[in-house]
Amino acid sequence: MWTPPATPMAFPKGYVWGAATSAYQIEGAWNIDGRGPSVWDTFALYSGKIADGSTGEVAADHYHRWKTDFDLLKTLGVGGYRFSLAWPRIQPTGSGAINQKGLDFYKQLLDGLAERSIRPAITLFHWDLPQPVQDAGGWPNRDTANRFADYADIVFGAFGDVDADWFTLNEPKTHAFNGYWYGNHAPGLTDPNAAAAAVHHQLLAHGLTVQAFDAQGVKGRVGPVLNLTPVSASDPAAADQTKNVDARENRLFLDPVLKGSYPTDAIGTENGQLPADPAQFASLVKEGDLKTISSPIGVLGVNYYGVAGVDLNGDEVQIHPTSTAEWEQIWAPGLYTLLTRIKREYKKVPILLTENGIPDDLLQDGVDDPQRIDYLRSHFQQAARAIEAGVPLEGHYVWSLLDNFEWAEGYTQRWGLTHVDFTTQKRTPKKSFHWYSTVIAANAVAPK
Repeated sequence: MWTPPATPMAFPKGYVWGAATSAYQIEGAWNIDGRGPSVWDTFALYSGKIADGSTGEVAADHYHRWKTDFDLLKTLGVGGYRFSLAWPRIQPTGSGAINQKGLDFYKQLLDGLAERSIRPAITLFHWDLPQPVQDAGGWPNRDTANRFADYADIVFGAFGDVDADWFTLNEPKTHAFNGYWYGNHAPGLTDPNAAAAAVHHQLLAHGLTVQAFDAQGVKGRVGPVLNLTPVSASDPAAADQTKNVDARENRLFLDPVLKGSYPTDAIGTENGQLPADPAQFASLVKEGDLKTISSPIGVLGVNYYGVAGVDLNGDEVQIHPTSTAEWEQIWAPGLYTLLTRIKREYKKVPILLTENGIPDDLLQDGVDDPQRIDYLRSHFQQAARAIEAGVPLEGHYVWSLLDNFEWAEGYTQRWGLTHVDFTTQKRTPKKSFHWYSTVIAANAVAPK
């Protein structure tokens, strides 16, 4: 077992330390300045869908308080900030007319980051699908990929001179599985075949967007953000089930993007597979689709939170301690395992850790968050270890800059480096904020 050294672990010069957010979780201003409705605006109004009955209509009010939040970034000392653009703010119906006020808002953000010498990492889609696009079928409808490519063209036309790390989609797995299979995220469907279609059409949208990026000569580099989860058998007899879960959770997304093919063991009726019809899924994959999906990327975003065990039923089971988000099994060495696997099994591409974090212990006070410091320290150490092993890891974005609207959990989980009082909107940096600033300043992580 690897033991962290007794001295600080240094990172390469130019390593990007950052923080991350997403539009729906922090912006608020849901019906202001021409923004159209998203699937999350609709979903949050259904009784029982959000743990505390809340919505993202105000959230952290970043739309009106972005200067304060960017000053927090400057104080923190980050070199990068990852955020998302709200498709319904830029193109309210998901097609046709452009909302100039939406573009103007994001121009303000980009100018504000430039003034503070912070590099933008821009995500084009973080789950807030325009409601009219969902009404027309959503991601199970192939036309949504084309609509998304049109939206990307608009963004690249407006901001293509911005040197940034551009990300096409955030966690297509979570959006497809939770939104179309499990039903606990917007739009709330429970159809495995719809989920499988949503996987393919999101990946197709990714590929079309990469092609648009290249065609427009956009500055910077482009790639997807994939949430990846190392899995291991909780029972030695569950090897086959574990392989299926790995295919479903990881290779279903890595393989088409980086190899130009889908794994054959991700979808089907075996334990651990996505229980959709393989023939129906295959019929969705038209000639040329995989070539489009595997268009060369310049960066791979990886979201890492934890690991999972797999039992004989192919179900994910607990094998490590969890955070207060019970799905998050904490095992920092899993990050090293994941990163070295990508290096070993796939073609070389620069990697950014685009999300990594933990929610507060709800028993603590507002700013004393020692468990977040411990979590980040151990994961920074594993990141440094991976770099020493030759992984082309170039940066680390902590989730999240601010406490925010945590999807189906509403405001019952706080993931921020900064405490937000959602009544007054007062921001208060937590102890982890100050600790992280020392890591950034040193470009090194010290032992506990």
